[in-house]
Amino acid sequence: MVNHRGPSLMRIASTSKFLSRKQSPRTIALYVVFLFTFSIFVFVFNAGNIVEDQHNPNVSHESQPQPQFLQIADEELWDAPSGHGLRPCVKPTSRYKAAQGSNRYLTVKSNGGLNQMRTGISDMVAVAHIMNATLVIPQLDKRSFWQDSSVFSDIFDELHFIKTLQGDVKIVRELPKQLELVPRARKHFTSWSSIGYYKEMMQLWNNHRIIHVVKSDSRLANNDLPLDIQRLRCRALYHALRFSPPIESLGKKLVDHLRMQSGRYIALHLRYEKDMLAFTGCTYGLTDAESEELRIMRENTKHWKVKDINSTEQRIGGFCPLTPKEMGIFLQAIGYPPSTLIYVASGEIYGGDARLSELRSCFPNLVFKEKLATKEELKAFAQHPSQSAALDYIVSIESDVFVPSYSGNMARAVEGHRRFLGHRKTITPDRKGLVRLFDELENGQQRETSSFSDLVRQMHKNRQGAPRKRKGASPGIKGKERFRTEESFYENPYPECICSSKAV
Repeated sequence: MVNHRGPSLMRIASTSKFLSRKQSPRTIALYVVFLFTFSIFVFVFNAGNIVEDQHNPNVSHESQPQPQFLQIADEELWDAPSGHGLRPCVKPTSRYKAAQGSNRYLTVKSNGGLNQMRTGISDMVAVAHIMNATLVIPQLDKRSFWQDSSVFSDIFDELHFIKTLQGDVKIVRELPKQLELVPRARKHFTSWSSIGYYKEMMQLWNNHRIIHVVKSDSRLANNDLPLDIQRLRCRALYHALRFSPPIESLGKKLVDHLRMQSGRYIALHLRYEKDMLAFTGCTYGLTDAESEELRIMRENTKHWKVKDINSTEQRIGGFCPLTPKEMGIFLQAIGYPPSTLIYVASGEIYGGDARLSELRSCFPNLVFKEKLATKEELKAFAQHPSQSAALDYIVSIESDVFVPSYSGNMARAVEGHRRFLGHRKTITPDRKGLVRLFDELENGQQRETSSFSDLVRQMHKNRQGAPRKRKGASPGIKGKERFRTEESFYENPYPECICSSKAV
């Protein structure tokens, strides 16, 4: 048995020997002072440990690993990348022919959510110009996942839309009364078509005065179109499709409230919503019951063609939205401090507050539009997801930094708009690379240290919205499938709609 009192007995014996010798009064006094001082030190040290243990009764005395990310300068975190003198350029060239009056009409049924409809409508403006047709104000999708009953004028400033494009294409609110019952050519235009395709489609005017377009999304190619057609698409999307006054007004209020709270903020498009997880088949981190719920939803959604999806393969390939927890780790690793104000632009997060708490533990200052506006202000938008998404769009465009967790329609549209407005800072996560690092964290191969932070930052050095030309088709892809792999024109309208100051 170990005698824990041994050292104390030795000290006492040494003291006795010392005192037994004849010492001067001064030496004895100094020795007493030393012992008194040493005793006080030992008492204070032990008392500190006792207090600490009382406050943290469950804390082990072993070292607790904590995230140790790099301290990054403010300008690195918040400043936009250099625009290199580039600016928006949407004016027609000298070769552009103005719109002509036409008694041939194009009616359109837009499909999808807010941004899918917005880009689709912009395509239809260009198609109407190519086909020399009068465009009837498009009908909006009321049968999508969101079941939104909004009409065009609920979301967009209809009069502004018509007036802004009056030099490009004639636009009317509705068909003339005498044409309402006239048979229409019902057409599903081929995706990613060139101007030559639509020139051929003009033969439909030989037998019909009205062409009805069944779907509006992705009707035009991303590349190899005349410069004036590309600029017309930009004029339609960035100038003509202004949101309705009530949406613009409340959107501005939300931005003002955020500025008053912090001065600057991140807009995080957290696409961790039920429909997206079901569509992509991504179930990482979900319970068995949640995974089954998503599978049933995918099975029952007729227009989703792929039903059997391997969730693990999807995640490893970078095809899944990052989880709230992963977004928290990512933003910490980039260098944003816990005090950062983050506006969450999204619908209802799947799993609710329990899943969102994993992000909030890293960044407590999370805000939603519901915290910035009153119930009365939001009442008009409550049952209209597309109008609510328009508010998120405005806040995202105006943010200091925009970060999407998935490259969906809104993420691409916001990124393109921010590029158009001067290459505002947009950080697009490398989901495939990050998933590998997150798995290494989970397996203990990585730790949340400055070296981990450095890996993440290097991975995203060139993914922050700096000017670059639009990406073409993926290598090795042939036929019409190559068009699907091209970067969307609306995700990056450079170089057609973004020019140097010297450009004509």
